[in-house]
Amino acid sequence: MGGVDWSMHAIWWHVYPLGFTGAEREALPPDAPAVPRLAKLSDWLDYLVELGCNGLALGPVFASETHGYDTVDHYRIDSRLGTEEDLLALIEQAHERGVRVLLDGVFNHVGRSFPAFAEADRDGARSAYASWFRTREDGGYLTFEGHDHLVTLNHDEPAVAGYVVDVMTHWLDRGADGWRLDAAYAVPVSFWRQVTERVRDRHPDAWLVGEVIHGDYAGFVQESGLDSISQYELWKAVWSSLNDRNLHELGWTLGRHNAMLETFVPQTFVGNHDVTRLASRLDDERSLAHALVVLLTVGGVPSIYYGDEQAFRGIKEERAGGDDAIRPAFPDSPAGLAEDGWDYYRLHQELIGLRRRHPWLVSARVSVCALTNTAMAYTVAGGRQRLAVALNLDEQPVDLELPAAEWSCLAGDGEFRADRVALPPAGWAIAMER
Repeated sequence: MGGVDWSMHAIWWHVYPLGFTGAEREALPPDAPAVPRLAKLSDWLDYLVELGCNGLALGPVFASETHGYDTVDHYRIDSRLGTEEDLLALIEQAHERGVRVLLDGVFNHVGRSFPAFAEADRDGARSAYASWFRTREDGGYLTFEGHDHLVTLNHDEPAVAGYVVDVMTHWLDRGADGWRLDAAYAVPVSFWRQVTERVRDRHPDAWLVGEVIHGDYAGFVQESGLDSISQYELWKAVWSSLNDRNLHELGWTLGRHNAMLETFVPQTFVGNHDVTRLASRLDDERSLAHALVVLLTVGGVPSIYYGDEQAFRGIKEERAGGDDAIRPAFPDSPAGLAEDGWDYYRLHQELIGLRRRHPWLVSARVSVCALTNTAMAYTVAGGRQRLAVALNLDEQPVDLELPAAEWSCLAGDGEFRADRVALPPAGWAIAMER
């Protein structure tokens, strides 16, 4: 099983900077001065560390037309966020606290103001960049999933691969620790293989994670040369099994998750910048604890989406501006956060702390011991160490079977015996084998 060594100890706080900092919806005029909003993120680094995280996963920070995923210049920081000096200062301040920084790169498509596309669109076959883009039979350009303003790059063009390698190494040279590769699933794996090999020649310690939603995750990792991919299967199984009171779905998915861990360590999450907030998705707010327990006890490199640790709400809608509710501005300091979110923050601290004390969990395998529609017990094992985890979604107490061992409760409200655990209604518990 591959992977960058430091990433095996990473727990990310994932931030969408344009939303977090309250930036304008559209790019500033070319002659407008840069607004140093990235400095606001520096003020939240201690909060990140106190939460228990040691990684800052940034959403797009490069010059774009609107939401950051319509990039127009991968070498320039969006003026709504500041300048290159502001980003480098943030990276330096993060590193001083032992916090790694992940950048978000969109290399499947670009915005229509991307200079190479603007030239190709204007000059046609005469342009040096004509081969960077694909045309349709009607003479238009191929775009990303029907979004006319997102023009797809031609990944068969060697110059495009060279460009992507140069961008990635440019920012790794300046202190970034890795890349999240947006819409990686839409790009041929052969392209990623070219890029990852060349990037690793320069930066063997960079962690490269791709956004992949469906399909053969392990095969994608092996063929692309990436370290990891986003584990959407687990994300979906967590919230839908809790809502449907069908923990069999989660049990089945954890079996697939085990199989993935034979090849790579997935990037795990229960919320991100593209999906409805977990607190809005779940029918029973008590299930927030169950979801977090699963995230922080199974194998993977976990990430916490900013605000989820405070049980923020927000519903994604398929319309213009439909992501605004899940990408909100944060206050200037933690003192500006609502009081009713801090209990869930403290639960994050408790469970992240537990995971830190058991770092082998990053690649641990799950064995389900007891399973009904509304109750579940499983063990997670790594080497000679083992934890037991129990969940109860029912309004009645349950008593679940465990492997015979001397169990010591670490968190939650369970009562452990030699081969059983008793849980109250809507309860959960985690124990360590002595």
